Amino acid sequence: MSLRLALYQPDIPANTGSMMRLCACLGVPLDIIEPCGFVWDDKKLRRVAMDYIDHLSYERHVSWQHFEEQTGSRRLVLLTTKGASPYTSFTFQPDDLIMVGRESAGVPDNIHNRADARLIIPMNPQIRSLNVALSASIVLGEALRQIGK
Repeated sequence: MSLRLALYQPDIPANTGSMMRLCACLGVPLDIIEPCGFVWDDKKLRRVAMDYIDHLSYERHVSWQHFEEQTGSRRLVLLTTKGASPYTSFTFQPDDLIMVGRESAGVPDNIHNRADARLIIPMNPQIRSLNVALSASIVLGEALRQIGK
């Protein structure tokens, strides 16, 4: 097993493409939990993910239930503005599933409650949030640093 990044029902194809490129560059498998907020079109995604998609290990899940069935009992680490713990104080494990929610709505309460950890990125309290692709890259980089990859 290895560290993975999961996107819960992403809304914006460009962000999805950015995270696909991120995972390809870092060698981290990606899970995409549908339905997406955009039409999944291989040609369009190839345009935003560019040729990086050829170097990416990714899996599309038709639903949250399918994702849970496929990933088993792995620890779910949710990046959320409703989190309580800063990612800088968290100890990552090599088989963690790091998840970001929808750009427009995050994740529903049942998934928020299912998360084993709910992490925030400490930032200016006057600002609402970071882009999900930026958040994923910050936290994924720290997780990889901690696990020695």
